[in-house]
Amino acid sequence: MNLQIVCLSFLICNYFAIVGSLNDEGFALLSFKQSLQNYTNGCLNNWNSSDISPCSWKGVTCRGGRVVSLSIPNRKLVGFLPTALGKLSALRHVNLRDNNFSGILPAEFFDARELQSLVLAGNSLSGPIPPDIGNLKKLQILDLSHNSFNSSIPSLFQCKRLIILLLSQNNLTGPLPDGFGTSLLTLQKVDLSFNRLSGSIPRTMGNLPSLKGTLDLSHNFLNGSIPASLGSLPERVYMDLSYNNLSGPIPQNGALSNIGPTAFIGNSLLCGSPLKIPCPSDSQSLVRDPSQNSGGGSGKDRKGSDLGIVIAIVASVIVGICLVWLLVSNRCRKISAYKDGVHVGGCSFEKALMVRRDFFCFAKDSPETLSENIERYNFVQLDQQPSFDLDQLLKASAFLLGKSGNGIVYKVVLGGGPILAVRRLEEDGGSQRFREFQAEVEAIGKVRHPNIVTLRAYCWSLDEKLIINDYIPNGDLATAIHGKAGTVPFKPLSWPLRLRIMKGIAKGLAYLHEFSHKRYVHGNLKPSNILLGQNMEPHISDFGLRHLVNIDRESQTLDLEQMTNGTPQSSSPYEFLPLSPSVTAGSCYQAPEAFKVTRPSQKWDVYSFGVILLEMISGKFPIIKMGFLEVNLVQWIQLSIEERKPLSSVLDPFMAHDLDKEDEIVKVVQIALACVHKSPERRPSMRYICENLERLASSTYSPTNNQFSSS
Repeated sequence: MNLQIVCLSFLICNYFAIVGSLNDEGFALLSFKQSLQNYTNGCLNNWNSSDISPCSWKGVTCRGGRVVSLSIPNRKLVGFLPTALGKLSALRHVNLRDNNFSGILPAEFFDARELQSLVLAGNSLSGPIPPDIGNLKKLQILDLSHNSFNSSIPSLFQCKRLIILLLSQNNLTGPLPDGFGTSLLTLQKVDLSFNRLSGSIPRTMGNLPSLKGTLDLSHNFLNGSIPASLGSLPERVYMDLSYNNLSGPIPQNGALSNIGPTAFIGNSLLCGSPLKIPCPSDSQSLVRDPSQNSGGGSGKDRKGSDLGIVIAIVASVIVGICLVWLLVSNRCRKISAYKDGVHVGGCSFEKALMVRRDFFCFAKDSPETLSENIERYNFVQLDQQPSFDLDQLLKASAFLLGKSGNGIVYKVVLGGGPILAVRRLEEDGGSQRFREFQAEVEAIGKVRHPNIVTLRAYCWSLDEKLIINDYIPNGDLATAIHGKAGTVPFKPLSWPLRLRIMKGIAKGLAYLHEFSHKRYVHGNLKPSNILLGQNMEPHISDFGLRHLVNIDRESQTLDLEQMTNGTPQSSSPYEFLPLSPSVTAGSCYQAPEAFKVTRPSQKWDVYSFGVILLEMISGKFPIIKMGFLEVNLVQWIQLSIEERKPLSSVLDPFMAHDLDKEDEIVKVVQIALACVHKSPERRPSMRYICENLERLASSTYSPTNNQFSSS
């Protein structure tokens, strides 16, 4: 009897052990979890080996007790993709986009032959794309964009159900596979942009009857002519062939005849409509035969003549460089000997001023230090509780930051005190101007707002004017958007951060316009005048500088700029003419009426703010080249709207991971379009803009120009 009880207990324990163990699919998913270095937000906290089945785990979906979906996007997961995931034989959908997976994509992953969608975009995967992916006959969506894959595009012609193919922003090389139009007839969207693909565009690319989204082959090294077969694609397809090495005339048939010039820019050898670049006649050659000559002389003589000219030019350049070097080195020796040796980087601010004065030929015959004549200076602090004096300022360490049209800027580090930015304005003569300067600078100093750079103090003398502001550590918005050569590695701004910066700029401008005691106009708003603080909060700078420089000289310069900075925009926003050679990137932020009206208006700032919004959304510079033409950013956006391009085509490529915020982005584009309206009366006020930006999450801003849609 006792033996029977023991045997029964043994069988019961074994039964519960078998029932309570995790199945094979669960262990495969646990191997995935173990491959991660970290995971956040508790997204995998309920993945436990004590469970019988993984079907209740977060991110896992089952049908009939089998795992059919693994979806854990945008969770900042760090790790690699284990081969064990290929054991999930019923797996249909995988979405691991916008994490930080690295390493290779294992071929064993594709043992899961039931896969219908594979989304791994926005990771750091590298190496080749396994050819085994071509065995997934049920695959409909393949998104491997924004990784570092570096192979050729594998054969996908067995994936006859493929609808979406996204391989952009990788390092893919080799030619485009020939056979898109013979095997992948169900394709609706193709994006192969920003790779290193070469060769010609296959004629079969035009045989995609289901295509209705995008065919984007831009930013590659494709060459040869544009096949006329692309004109057979549905007219609703958006094609982008820009920035390749394509050549010859642009075919004018079917869908190709309805595409605007932005789809072809960046191909210097393309010609014809819509680029408005005339094609040479058949009898003309694009490249002249070097063996031919025009004057009856031999090709050898001409080659020798050309070589002589090149040698003469190079020799002249070398001699010029040597002369400039001798002059600069002689001047530098003079500066170094001056006042027991001065170095601009890291010297005292007093000596930095002396160096700049001497270098720019402002030195007096008998130089005297500022501290020896400190009584000649009117130094005024605008803070109620002063934290430094002029003597401390002059003896502090100074570092040259740069020079602009409004003077030279130094970073000044006070010992144990604040870090300041000191701008030395262009010299101004005449003591009679002190009261005017004092009144203006003290009025500006009363402006206090978290999104406006604070004016801390000023200094004035007969031949020196200093403006002392808080030092803002993270550079300017222009560098944050586009990067800067020779600086630290570029870190693109995310959409939430861009939106926060937009809101901060709007708040600062709204304060200037509505709540400051004089209801100011900035008049020179642009990304380089917006500084970013410790937490990337925006600070509007250069406010009021136009009033502080020499007024007589300023008025003359303003008149000259109004005569030379180009012409206002055409009445039609879609009539593209070459910009005036004198138009600069800075003038593209100015409202059209600013070229005709001398009295500044707050609507000027609204227009400038709208251009800045478009620049932050598109990542484009304010002047864009289209073949041999140049258009400003506002015209480019309007042309994109007229051509009914999708929002993704005007979006900064670095924001591709933020497409889930498309509704917010669309609303900001709508606000920007209202700001850049040609009629100043139709532009909203900054207070209204600020309120609508703050309400983005709860309601829709709907100006008259509602051309973009989120669909």
